[in-house]
Amino acid sequence: LGAKTYKLKFGHHGANQPVKNLRTGKIDITVQNHGFCIDIDSLDKNVIEITHVNLNDNTLEGIRHKELPVFSVQFHPESCPGPHDAQYLFGEFTELMKEYK
Repeated sequence: LGAKTYKLKFGHHGANQPVKNLRTGKIDITVQNHGFCIDIDSLDKNVIEITHVNLNDNTLEGIRHKELPVFSVQFHPESCPGPHDAQYLFGEFTELMKEYK
């Protein structure tokens, strides 16, 4: 996708990381373990939609391709044990598989 990444000043590690879903406005409480992030300014906004941002530091947590059946998040959507706020992502993935099989 051609984006650049950078090292976070403070990595995202552990539970209770608030992430806003920009498509729905809902807040997901997530589990995370990463020290790098995609540079939002390096994304081609004509091709990539920003879908999730971390509310602690406004860093990118999710993207979706506008034409291809591709999306990604940088947190652990399975989050077990822990909150189950992001389980909807598995439903979205299943629907994409059905549409493009």
